[in-house]
Amino acid sequence: MKTFQQPLTADEEAFYIRQMQEDGNGEKGLEARNILIERNLRLVAHVAKKYQGVDENTEDLISVGTIGLMKAIATFDATKGNKLATYAARCIENELLMMFRSRKKLSREVSLYEPIGTDTEGNEISLLDVIESEQADVVEEMERTENLRKLGSLIDNCLTPREKEIIFMRYGLMREHEMTQREVGMALGISRSYVSRIEKKALKKLREGFDHTK
Repeated sequence: MKTFQQPLTADEEAFYIRQMQEDGNGEKGLEARNILIERNLRLVAHVAKKYQGVDENTEDLISVGTIGLMKAIATFDATKGNKLATYAARCIENELLMMFRSRKKLSREVSLYEPIGTDTEGNEISLLDVIESEQADVVEEMERTENLRKLGSLIDNCLTPREKEIIFMRYGLMREHEMTQREVGMALGISRSYVSRIEKKALKKLREGFDHTK
């Protein structure tokens, strides 16, 4: 594990912030900015540690978090009475969340394409096939309607209240948009990994339910 330098004392931090703001892009200003970044990398690692269970490499999390730290130092206004560490922690976390959101669409598409059963011809169908609204001929529309009815029945009868709630939130069945596992976890006060386990268990129940009702 990489070893980070100790944080600056309050007096040292105030000195370098003042020097950076007074000298701007001058030699002393840039040197002060670099020192503030280097001596706050421990904070980046601390914030990144909160997201170690999201299938991301720790070094990648720290790299992205460092971008947030650099933005924080460049925009910090000491006259507002905020502590640099408090302000920087928010900027670091925002940068990480922006990265997760940017990957949300791909992640969601992968989940939506996970097979949950087969149609009358033995072809695999995914949750996306069931819930998406697209133009179809009469036969396809009837089949889609039946699948929706079947899905609704399985959700009501096979899933626990918590599983049902998570499926609804993850796939936007009762909301305007789908939520990531992390967003669901934050809303319910549980970890992302716990959301993932519940979601996988619920999807397995739905797949088995579709197989038994063919």
